[in-house]
Amino acid sequence: MIGGFLRRSLTISTLLLVFMGILLISSCSPQTAKTTNGEEATRFMYDLSSGVEARTQSAIDSILAAEDRRFVAVFIELIRAYELGIIFVPDAYNALETLSGESFTYWSDWIEWYGATDLKPPPGFTSWKGNIFARIDYRFDSFLNDDAPSDIRVEEILWGGVLVDGIPALDNPTMIPAGKAEYLEPEDPVFGIVVGGDARAYPLRIMDWHEMANDIIGGIPVSLSYCTLCGAAIAYDGRASDGQTYTFGSSGLLFRSNKLMYDRQTRTLWNQITGEPVLGDLVGTGIELDLVPVVLTTWKEWQIQHSNTVVLDIETGFDRPYVLGAAYGGYFSSDSTMFPVWQRSELLNKKSQIYALTVDGLPKAYPIDILAEEKVVNDTVGDMPVVIVATRGIVNVSGSSTREGPVNYIAGSEVRAYNRGAETFSPGPNADTVLDAAGQPWQVTEEALIGTGGEQAPRISGHLAYWFGWFAFFPQTLVYGQ
Repeated sequence: MIGGFLRRSLTISTLLLVFMGILLISSCSPQTAKTTNGEEATRFMYDLSSGVEARTQSAIDSILAAEDRRFVAVFIELIRAYELGIIFVPDAYNALETLSGESFTYWSDWIEWYGATDLKPPPGFTSWKGNIFARIDYRFDSFLNDDAPSDIRVEEILWGGVLVDGIPALDNPTMIPAGKAEYLEPEDPVFGIVVGGDARAYPLRIMDWHEMANDIIGGIPVSLSYCTLCGAAIAYDGRASDGQTYTFGSSGLLFRSNKLMYDRQTRTLWNQITGEPVLGDLVGTGIELDLVPVVLTTWKEWQIQHSNTVVLDIETGFDRPYVLGAAYGGYFSSDSTMFPVWQRSELLNKKSQIYALTVDGLPKAYPIDILAEEKVVNDTVGDMPVVIVATRGIVNVSGSSTREGPVNYIAGSEVRAYNRGAETFSPGPNADTVLDAAGQPWQVTEEALIGTGGEQAPRISGHLAYWFGWFAFFPQTLVYGQ
């Protein structure tokens, strides 16, 4: 009896001590316990954006008391939302400084600082961010949700200033014979694509306003995706490795100043410069898109090379001022960028134009001013011997911006790359010919370099880009001449 009584008394005493310990811990750091709970952390985010002062202030107090640095990303979103006129949280900036231990004047500086950290946001952040962006366009909510697989930091996704499809894609656009394209001048820059003998030109004065063309070229579905911010026009074969055919639109969202395009079939977000799904149902599926070679040149030179070409009709069905430089001439002629990118290199000027090539996963950048000077470059990327042909030099533009007025800028250069095998090439007697080591001429074509005996050096796909746009995704890139 006495033993049982003692055992019960000891048990009760132990339970009381444990209970008192829990109370003591809770009274010392109640918010730490709360914010380590996923549901509480999620609720705090929605309290912060509720517009109800008492809920907002309570959430800030709880987060600061817990010193929960996961909310750094949340407060960065809130100060941006304030700049955009979406929502005002009075103490967001002070809370951000307190949590981060940093102080910056501009939102862009916060983004660049955050990108270099290993901080992570609270659970539920993606859907909460989608809820914030939905106040701009309800369709953003379908892209940004926690159920969608992701292989990028959602914190770095930015609003690009337009609604979903606010930059409208051209779907199966009307093409006209070259002779009927009276709106084009000989020196107008165009993107040229040839598939199965079907030659098509996409003038920049039109593509600047649309940034995406879903077309059928030589019987193949091709999406020409043009990111004006990073200077990259890349053509993708819409027939993916999963057996499905995809067409694309512009989401209105950016990642490291590169447009996030989306496919119309699953509404997955894709990285435009890598051609990979990054947020949505297709992430992690191993899906791949093949590249289709594309070249930038002038309308005059494209017609000389492809007398049978067709070209975009200026009657697109959209009301846009299709004048060179009208949309982005000020940006193209400036050294500045519009959106923050934290992963940078000073090896080249940030908006130096390069020809970007990836061979067996190894990226390499070729500054176009060097290519224009050397005209033919023999190189090796990984295990592949390549030759880069740029015999026509730089394409300069004189245009007129709707904001800045007259502008002058470099649109790029006519550059093609080929697998040269055992051959070594040098410039030929004209822009359409290169010479091998024996002095024999090879014809420069869209499919291959073709020797006099029918020998071929097949074309490989590359594209132009601004240096900052390329380095942001390929920091391990090699640079020709460095």
